[in-house]
Amino acid sequence: MTMHSTGGRRKPPTIHDVAREAGVSRGTVSRVLNGGHYVSPTAQEAVNAAIRRTGYVVNRHARSLITGRSDSIGFLLTEPQERFFEDPNFNVLLSGCTQALATHDIPLLLMLAGTRDERRRITRYITAGHVDGVLLVSSHSGDPVAEELRAAGVPLVQCGKPMGLSSKVSYVAADDRDGARDMVRHLLSLGRRRIGMVSGPLDTPGGVDRLAGYKEVLTESGVEIDERLIVSGDYSRASGEAGTERLLAQAPDMDALFVASDLMAQGALAALRRAGRRVPEDVSVGGFDDSSAATEATPALTTIRQPYDRISAEMVRLLLAQIGGEDPAAMILPTELVKRRST
Repeated sequence: MTMHSTGGRRKPPTIHDVAREAGVSRGTVSRVLNGGHYVSPTAQEAVNAAIRRTGYVVNRHARSLITGRSDSIGFLLTEPQERFFEDPNFNVLLSGCTQALATHDIPLLLMLAGTRDERRRITRYITAGHVDGVLLVSSHSGDPVAEELRAAGVPLVQCGKPMGLSSKVSYVAADDRDGARDMVRHLLSLGRRRIGMVSGPLDTPGGVDRLAGYKEVLTESGVEIDERLIVSGDYSRASGEAGTERLLAQAPDMDALFVASDLMAQGALAALRRAGRRVPEDVSVGGFDDSSAATEATPALTTIRQPYDRISAEMVRLLLAQIGGEDPAAMILPTELVKRRST
């Protein structure tokens, strides 16, 4: 490793050391560090080998002054802060995106903006250039953040299909409607006919599509849709519990329950126990996500698995491509029915 000694202290290797080690000019090293444009494969490999040998580490601040980039990405959650700590899905997505970016040596900044003032401050921070792009999670219809960021030219990829946006936005989503269809078909295959549903918020794409899938399969199967068997929640455990209590009061003959998130399903199981309903003997229960909430539930939840590892990786891939100048793109990934003891 190349190091300079000054008064007993060793200085870290510089770009000049890398150039000397690789046998190329400083300008060639700089071009490699900034994307490898106009550099031959031989020179690029020589520079990369020299970086490994010398232990050179990029000075991000200096490079950002040259490139105009921050070399960091924002992970923006537009939900109340307590939801981040309650809902395991957000942590799984954050971890997956962090790991995907780590392979590119890019740090991820967590941003929580659950109130109007917080969203205004975060939007101002982002549009000032403090991050190169944003991974946006949990955007409700009427939420102006995505539109404002796109209007400002900020590269953006959303988790879940965007709702009501006039501009084209990149997104990665699980196939919510098809996943819901698989769950309702499964409940019907068990002989259940009075199938209740606690949907997600109906101002979110997941809330709308999972409810649509539920209704479609019932209609196709000749089962009449009874609005007394449908309530909505906000993906929190408490809303799943309260929603199930309403369903039991409105439709006491309910023999199955599809809950649009595992966390809400935990609340549903608590309400059913309190009402003296056995799961799955009296009421079969299915969730959605295949989060840790599904395996921690009693009994363990039959659920729809979202491929969070692929969702995270594809969000990062699409965002980096967009930062590199490519057009926005979208991807919908398949879900999977996971059977456990709750059905």
